[in-house]
Amino acid sequence: MVRFSIIIPVYNRPEEVVELLDSLTMQSLKNDIEAIVVEDGSTLTCEKEIEPFMKQIDLKYIYQENKGPGPARNKGAQEAQGEYLIFLDSDCVLPSDYLANTIAHLDNSPLDCFGGPDKAHMFFSPIQKAISYSMTSLFTTGGIRGGNKKMDKFYPRSFNLGVRKSVFDKVGGFSDMRYGEDIDFSMNVLEHGYKIGLINETFVYHKRRNTFKSFFKQVFSSGTARIELASRHKNALKLVHILPALFVLSIPTTILLGIFVHAMFYFAVPLYMLLLFVDSAIETKSLKVALLSTIAGLIQITGYGLGFLTALFYKIMRRNKKYVAFKKTFYK
Repeated sequence: MVRFSIIIPVYNRPEEVVELLDSLTMQSLKNDIEAIVVEDGSTLTCEKEIEPFMKQIDLKYIYQENKGPGPARNKGAQEAQGEYLIFLDSDCVLPSDYLANTIAHLDNSPLDCFGGPDKAHMFFSPIQKAISYSMTSLFTTGGIRGGNKKMDKFYPRSFNLGVRKSVFDKVGGFSDMRYGEDIDFSMNVLEHGYKIGLINETFVYHKRRNTFKSFFKQVFSSGTARIELASRHKNALKLVHILPALFVLSIPTTILLGIFVHAMFYFAVPLYMLLLFVDSAIETKSLKVALLSTIAGLIQITGYGLGFLTALFYKIMRRNKKYVAFKKTFYK
């Protein structure tokens, strides 16, 4: 049995898979692994592009009709032979010591399920760096995706998630949720009593979306998924998930307060944008990225909040029937 089966679902992204596999071949430790690429009904397949890598690493290619990333990961897991499964998104790139750091941590502190943070590579575009900042900043997501060790619980996300195959099989793999299926899976692992941990050194470079329009769709969908997660898991809803909805509701409130109470209320949102700008400028050391980060941050908060409120409305009106956003444009 190999130790790690690396499973990569992909849809119409052959160039990105090539970059990911290339980073996999450059690992300082790579002898005890297999990689499985699951093509999820792509019209632009990657089979020819990944063929050269089959001479360098143990690599399998599987094609299935389009079912979404959750079922694609489950398909890869069915074919996997490793003690651990590692799920990576196709738009990730691994640092050369990714596997070495993973092995070192698991040898010293065994875990049933684990994950690592994501970072922006120096060669990413300014928009990708801005979105990466927004997705990991304390002032937008509370640091829940940026490797914050002070969180009460850590839920690995599927862009960088490892799990014992025996645990994966016991839990039943990923559900049929269209969005939020990775958090649903991590919560199921915890609820079964298994040990989950964050490995900060096991990070990936995550490209994110490359337009603000696609980023809005992503965070809107994440907001809608949180309502479904809350109906499945009693601890799925916390203040950090409600705050974006409160932010959206506060915008018309601050405008009204500015009109009828005091003009100082007009400055609430601009002050928040200034906070994002200064913090991003310090972190990224780029005024251009900092400016884009203020836009990305507002999209992050308002998009998630609108998705949350939309799903909540449908949940109440339809009486427990779940709302799923952008069904026909899931990967875009």
